[in-house]
Amino acid sequence: MDGKRLKDLFEQAMSRAAVAERQGNFALAFAELERAHILGQRWLLRHLRSHWAMLRIARKTGDRRETSGQITRLIGSPFFWLIGWLPKGNSGGANVSPVKPMPLQGELAIELADYNVWLDVAQRFAIAAAATAIVFLLG
Repeated sequence: MDGKRLKDLFEQAMSRAAVAERQGNFALAFAELERAHILGQRWLLRHLRSHWAMLRIARKTGDRRETSGQITRLIGSPFFWLIGWLPKGNSGGANVSPVKPMPLQGELAIELADYNVWLDVAQRFAIAAAATAIVFLLG
């Protein structure tokens, strides 16, 4: 699946979550955020956006466990994203381990069938190596 399609699906899920949140339907909002998390976790900022929105819902509903879980995920996500520890299908909620892969359901199974996190990790490290080399050469 191409990245543009996944990004579009991510934005659609985030938009549906925002509408549900404004209407006070926090269960539906959270379900859409879980979908957005699955679609967006390969991109750091989208991944963080989904957790930030989950944190907002958790705080609005007074769910302390979810609040704590989302804070932990927001802190840890950048490091784990960098090293590629992104379990495919993980919904991002505090009700599941952040390192547990989960089976993809329905449309998501089709959309993410060919996704390989290690290609993304290789690309991240290549960019980091190139940036380091440039800094070293200029410094």
